[in-house]
This record gives sequence, structure tokens and C-alpha cells, in this order.
Amino acid sequence: MGFQKPLTALAAMAAALVLGTPSLASDDFQRVQSETEFVEIVAGRELAIVRPFYLRNAIKLQVRPEGEIAGTALRKPVTGAWSWQNGYFCREMTYGDNSIAPNCQLVAVKGDEVRFIADQGAGDRADFRLD
Repeated sequence: MGFQKPLTALAAMAAALVLGTPSLASDDFQRVQSETEFVEIVAGRELAIVRPFYLRNAIKLQVRPEGEIAGTALRKPVTGAWSWQNGYFCREMTYGDNSIAPNCQLVAVKGDEVRFIADQGAGDRADFRLD
């Protein structure tokens, strides 16, 4: 049971992830409109989860321009692939030995934070700090 929340959190992203309420406008996040814009934001940077709070810094990922996802979550390896489809970040990932269901997510940005909202913006969210 103790691993359910971290696995749920990973399921919502890119890298993962989450348990929160979908939101953009109330927090001044701006939707990322294109793959080019997304790559400019994440290229060469590490994404460290900041919300949900109970996972703060427990998930660190790199989302690489060539379509790779790599990192760690709760000291286990995370690997995967991503593509940009119809305005959404779509990813497939594994966490340790567990496959995480593919998901297309709305992406939004505010300063050095990136928000991923599962299920094309209708699901749970995860906020990452860009390092």
C-alpha cells in the first residue's frame, strides 16, 4: 500500500505523476503550445518534482529533445520515451520493473516550473522545478 501513491504520481507525468487538482489560470501557468516551445524549456535541464509535496525532490527526470526520458524516482530508475501529439506531451515510461500506462498530458509553464496534467488536461497534475 505504501508504494501506491508514488506509483500513482509517476503515472501522471513525464515524468510522472501526482495527486492534485487540474489548474492553469489560477496559478498563472501558461500552456505550452508546441513541441518546439516544450523542447526549448526542458532541453539540458533536470525536472525535480515539487508538487505533490509528499514527493518533493523524490522524482528527478530529464526529458531529452530526441524523445528519451531518464531519471530516478524514489531511488529507482525511470526510463521512457515521449512525443508531441496534437498539442500534448505523450509518454511511455517504466519505473524500476513496472510499466506505467501511456498518457498524453497538457503541459504548462510558469518561470522555472513546469506543470504536467494527465489525461489531456483532465486528470491529476504534477509540478516540476527546472534545475
